[in-house]
Amino acid sequence: MTDDLTQTAEDATAELPLAERIEAILFIVDEPIGLVALAAAVASPVAAVRQTLEALVDDYDGRGSGPRRGFELREVGGGWRLYVREDLDAVVAAFVGGQAPQRLSQAALETLAVIAYKQPVTRSQVASIRAVNVDSVVRTLLARGLITELFADSETGAINYGTTDALLQHLGINSLDELPPISPLLDDGADGFDEGTIR
Repeated sequence: MTDDLTQTAEDATAELPLAERIEAILFIVDEPIGLVALAAAVASPVAAVRQTLEALVDDYDGRGSGPRRGFELREVGGGWRLYVREDLDAVVAAFVGGQAPQRLSQAALETLAVIAYKQPVTRSQVASIRAVNVDSVVRTLLARGLITELFADSETGAINYGTTDALLQHLGINSLDELPPISPLLDDGADGFDEGTIR
């Protein structure tokens, strides 16, 4: 039954114009998508996808029947992606700069630090280290995509948490190994941490 529903959805999608299907994928990718991967995503031949991409470039640049758009479609690093036009950078920068950044509370930062350094770690372990209830803070960090549920403990059923790639991106590091050593930040260098888990 599930296969039938999937096939029906694919058939319905295939009836949509190719340009619309391509645009839908381009709007959600956060890095350039290769031609072959894009063709597979929209279930169309590579040649047809390339031709449609070229038509979209012309359309967005105002060489079609409509006006020039505030974004452009570029092929960069072997893939395709939508970008804001360079001459509109100042407009975007002013908008982004005027937005109030969503900052994490002190409690959230402390909880995130415990999880980053001690993962995998359960909610109760984090609460024990911080000596406060962390349920709402953990929910906030999960909602922001900074931590994730790794696995459930086979004996207790407790969920173990760890950090995500999104946190690494926000911190500008490639791995948790690049986190600063914890010992200079603590009175005795090991409060709340088991020996061997301190980075």
